[in-house]
Amino acid sequence: MTVTVATIGVHVLDTHVIGIESIPDGSEGQLVESIRTSPAGTAGGTAVVLSRLGVRVRSQGAVGTDPLGDALLGALSREGVDVSGIVRTGAAQTSSSVIPVRPNGDRPAWHCIGANGAFTLDHVDRAALEGAAHLHLGGPEFLGGDAAGELLAHAKGLGLSTSIDLLAPGDPGMLEWIAAALPHTDYFLPNDEQVLGFTGADDLVAGSRALLEGGAGCVATTRGRKGALVVTREEVVEVPAFRIDVVDTTGCGDAFSAGFVLGRAQGRSLADAARLGCAAAAQVAQGVGTDAGSYDLASVEAFAASTPTW
Repeated sequence: MTVTVATIGVHVLDTHVIGIESIPDGSEGQLVESIRTSPAGTAGGTAVVLSRLGVRVRSQGAVGTDPLGDALLGALSREGVDVSGIVRTGAAQTSSSVIPVRPNGDRPAWHCIGANGAFTLDHVDRAALEGAAHLHLGGPEFLGGDAAGELLAHAKGLGLSTSIDLLAPGDPGMLEWIAAALPHTDYFLPNDEQVLGFTGADDLVAGSRALLEGGAGCVATTRGRKGALVVTREEVVEVPAFRIDVVDTTGCGDAFSAGFVLGRAQGRSLADAARLGCAAAAQVAQGVGTDAGSYDLASVEAFAASTPTW
């Protein structure tokens, strides 16, 4: 049975510049290996990976009326994502990032918030949530905690499970800003730096438990090559990452979210869902951008069964 997931929130067009070792001085130029664009964002990137894993995805957010918006919507549509819920606005450009990728996979970024900052709760088509199994809200900080909480509560009232993933770095003030969303969040999907920054905790388990005290049902944290840590009120689960040659880590968190959300929607255990998330992230890390390579659920599961972990 095909799972339907609604992804709402941040949609970004990424431009990756591969082979950057330094920024040229002054107005000097530099040759690079390649330059390519890809759909991204805590909603958009997750939507791409979910679709590749066989999920029926309905995405909602905002893009500009500019050529960047044309390119982003086209890229999402080619991946099988339903973009009919993405509004177009002339008030801001399409959100975009330029990402110089270093040889070791690190990727600093220049980012323009653009239309993501113009997306409000009034833009959400709530009727499109009906019949879905899950709502993934990427970037609740753009809506604010009260609005995000209202949306998540509405979804849970329809019988959907819910998850959130923040784009913003870890900061106690940011956690306070989205605090009203946590009691309506089944799965909080941060990275390790966010957990420690949000809570001021000295370790991830303590930080995760602080987020549980804030109302989240489960905290599933990505830890780079250390894999994932899943914490609920009843258990702590550690899942290792897979041994791969990393090309670009852009979108790995979004890919983990997609695999984890699908795993839970299919009824998999927390450990198995996190393992699927790590395997999905590994596909993305071996190429450039969230849409790198070619994979589906069967190939990701085969990869997980045959690839050693760290």
